[in-house]
Amino acid sequence: MKKIYLPIGFLLLFFAGCKQEAAKDDGVFKIVATTGMLGDVAEAIVGEYAEVESLMGPGVDPHLYKATQGDLKLLKEADLIIYNGLHLEGKMGEVLEKLANFPNKKVIAAAEVIDEGKLIMADEKNEILDPHVWFDVALWSETVDPIKRAVIAFDPAHEQTYGENAAGKVAELTSLDTWVRERLAEIPNDQRKLITAHDAFAYFGRAYNIEVTGLQGISTLSEAGIKDVTQLVDEIVNEKIKAVFVESSVPRKSLEAVVEGARNQDHEVVIGGTLYSDAMGEKNTPEGNYKGMVEHNITTIVEALK
Repeated sequence: MKKIYLPIGFLLLFFAGCKQEAAKDDGVFKIVATTGMLGDVAEAIVGEYAEVESLMGPGVDPHLYKATQGDLKLLKEADLIIYNGLHLEGKMGEVLEKLANFPNKKVIAAAEVIDEGKLIMADEKNEILDPHVWFDVALWSETVDPIKRAVIAFDPAHEQTYGENAAGKVAELTSLDTWVRERLAEIPNDQRKLITAHDAFAYFGRAYNIEVTGLQGISTLSEAGIKDVTQLVDEIVNEKIKAVFVESSVPRKSLEAVVEGARNQDHEVVIGGTLYSDAMGEKNTPEGNYKGMVEHNITTIVEALK
């Protein structure tokens, strides 16, 4: 679908006349989430009582995402809009922040509800917060409650069901977090280092005691230079790292240059597999939901590094 590049002011004018009647005409409660991970939480809570659409599908990089005409239609008709926040959605986030001030739009930034003391600063000046909170499964479970409350505020008639569904989702995530820890314990201490295409795994590293290094910065807007590649190659060779990992939403060319650079220094490092970082897998596949995405990532990492 053709991308549009319209000024933020124009987009806000587009939404200024939005009314929720469009979403109510067919009697269906409509939710739009920016990422599949957020859509997964919303779907678990609402069950049969609402339609959930996720804007950013498989292989999509939210840092670079530009809204399509179809996206604007979905956002205009939505009763509830859920986005990650913490600048994950790039310039689109500015529009979503403004929409939150519209009296006829319910908009929440789920990750920004998390206590800031639990978030990771992504720059040396402590000015930018890392938005990739879903890599810590226990921390990600903290987005369930604000989404549940927003759903109940719009549709209080099904409060009990939404509450029970939310509790079930938290229980699922608690069990998943335990499984992650058990699987990662299989990796020897000297190989507990995760090297990926961009610096999205800081929460993962902190939560599960894995040292992480990303070739690019926290946002894929930054590009890896020759110096970055050289430094990473030296690190891999010196520490005898066995595998590095590409990401489904980030081009693999730069990381392939790292593999080649290590080979030129007589150290064989392989691409251990593809990880889902900023987007989940294809719909109706095991990786097309949050639990399956996490299970895929952990299995891939463990099998390559143990």
